[in-house]
Amino acid sequence: MGSDFASWCISLSVFFALMCAQASNVRKTTRTQHIGEGASTNYLQQASSTMDGDTHVLAHMDHMDPSLNIFFKIDDLKVGKTMPIYLPSKDLSASPHLLSREEANSIPFSSTQFPQLIEFFSFSKDSRQAKAMEYTLEQCEFEPPKGEIRFCATSLESMLDFVHSVFGLDAHLKVLTTTFLKKPTVFLQNYTILGMPKLFPTSRIIACHTLPYPYAVFYCHSQKSETRLFQVSLGAENGDRVQASAACHMDTSQWDRDHISFRLLKIKPRSSPVCHFFPPDNLVWVPLPA
Repeated sequence: MGSDFASWCISLSVFFALMCAQASNVRKTTRTQHIGEGASTNYLQQASSTMDGDTHVLAHMDHMDPSLNIFFKIDDLKVGKTMPIYLPSKDLSASPHLLSREEANSIPFSSTQFPQLIEFFSFSKDSRQAKAMEYTLEQCEFEPPKGEIRFCATSLESMLDFVHSVFGLDAHLKVLTTTFLKKPTVFLQNYTILGMPKLFPTSRIIACHTLPYPYAVFYCHSQKSETRLFQVSLGAENGDRVQASAACHMDTSQWDRDHISFRLLKIKPRSSPVCHFFPPDNLVWVPLPA
């Protein structure tokens, strides 16, 4: 247990150092990096969906969209199970980074100031970048469904404030991601579960999903109902290997009846747990045992 705790603390420290370094590097370039349209398209390729019971984001997505191949049933979590999974590989160094709190607070983040924002970033109102910004602001301003809290983090400090508001100021934390052990050759392919999935000893998590914006914005949310978090070792026939994070939401009774996962999994709405894998650019926060 002692060695596990130490390794968790080290991994969290490395994550903090990386984020702070990214924020430091981006402070000098925030205003100019995203001025021209050609320099502003990277963030439009970010994952822009949230999964856990939120149809505001998913309703517009066609059921044949390959990126929806992340959902599965809890009974599928067994060694030898093969299923199609969409896991995109992205160059995170080319993606927008988190700003410092000071810098993020200096830039309005509200749909009521959308005209000023697109002027600030020099986007035309009909551009793809402007539409993506408007979309993100709308997602961040929707009222959460019953039993869920949410927050859009525009800085590492604001993300940590939200995490501590949920888990407590004295909580020891671990942050998980989905990690490629070998760079994938294709995004959508059949993966097989190679070993017994590892269940983390927590019933509540905070998931932070990326949203398209000129700088990094994370849509963080947590459900009060039981959520089981797993780390799953996946392997593809071509040799691709992934250490994936996955969540199973045990109570979907408050979810929208039209949530896309019910149709994809062919289950009665609100009747069964729904599980999903996290894309590689998502963050999952969990409290460590005391």
